[in-house]
Amino acid sequence: MSAEGARLLLVDDDAPFRSVLARSLTRRGFDVTAAGQPEQALACCAAQPPAYVILDLNLDGQSGLNLIQPLLELAPDARILILTGYASIPTVVSAMKLGAVHYLAKPADVADILRALTEEPPLPAATAPVPDRPLSVRHLEWEYIQRTLDAHDGNITATARALGMHRRTLQRKLGKRRPTACPPLPGP
Repeated sequence: MSAEGARLLLVDDDAPFRSVLARSLTRRGFDVTAAGQPEQALACCAAQPPAYVILDLNLDGQSGLNLIQPLLELAPDARILILTGYASIPTVVSAMKLGAVHYLAKPADVADILRALTEEPPLPAATAPVPDRPLSVRHLEWEYIQRTLDAHDGNITATARALGMHRRTLQRKLGKRRPTACPPLPGP
């Protein structure tokens, strides 16, 4: 698959990183559209379906995994790369099951990103680099909560019960936002 002139949607809530990566990818021939929020990403995808998507795992407290299916519904042939500062085996497996073609840990250089996006066939998930530094307790907790939430189909009450915590405590940990799929786009 050639990247020359291909549409690429970059979804990351870190504005400086998003800007630098967008410029680098534009210089390498991509037609880049950047979005910082899930709703903006879905609107961009609906307006101009991309061939490639680079998706951050943590979007301002919401899980980027919840965007994979809605993005693929809008752009079924898009190759989605999860790019994150928090690489872990459970999220790699979840991302691949949902339809991502690859998963890279930050910091990843542009050459690694291009290889992950364009190599045919997609790189196997087992090659996803896992950082040398151990994950923080806070991040491990976030991963466990996300897995439990996913196992209970996004039901906050059932998840809180399974975790043995009060529902309000769970909501507070989730940033008072339920990490579910993005709201549907406004209809015509």
